[in-house]
Amino acid sequence: MTDNALANFITTHTCPDRPPHCPEIVLHLASEAVALWQLSADELDQQGLPLPFWAFAWAGGQALARYLLDHPKRVQDKHVYDIASGSGLVAIAAKMSGAKQVTAVDIDPYAIAAVGLNASLNQVDLATYQGDLIGQILQTDVLLVGDLFYEREIAEPLFAWLRQCQQAGILVLIGDPGRTYLPKAGLKELACYSIPVSRELEDQDIKVTRVWGLA
Repeated sequence: MTDNALANFITTHTCPDRPPHCPEIVLHLASEAVALWQLSADELDQQGLPLPFWAFAWAGGQALARYLLDHPKRVQDKHVYDIASGSGLVAIAAKMSGAKQVTAVDIDPYAIAAVGLNASLNQVDLATYQGDLIGQILQTDVLLVGDLFYEREIAEPLFAWLRQCQQAGILVLIGDPGRTYLPKAGLKELACYSIPVSRELEDQDIKVTRVWGLA
């Protein structure tokens, strides 16, 4: 699918809206998770496509974005990578907080297209990278990870890599609403928020969500 087709799909099936915990930022967001997932599969004539993570402001991302907006010195004048960026919420918050350069990373071409559209909505410039960087050595100052510890297959290699990045001098910040596979040891709490979320996506109306650094 071409870049224009991806952008048209996103703008057709989402509406500009502001995440409740980050009203400074506007994103192309979907109102119905299941409907959009089914529509994506039908339009592409495929089955089993993953949930379109790029179309929702997840609790971990909202918490991490809020933290950056409230503590801009964490990223100010720094090079930043936002891993599994999705909508680009966290990457946009980093850029709005004064980061020198922000790269939004995601394996999903829809997410990369959404990041571009959302960056334009917020009048910020972001670099993008489509692919999986876990395990690679990065030349950056800060790594941001919002809400990515929901599967064991992802979480274990991800955390090992984040630890390696920290040992290389990179600041690692994680936003997480208590997902099952976030390690319970080796973290230090930096902030805690109560994030309103959709019942279509979560098991509660409010998710207590924390921002963590690596101890």
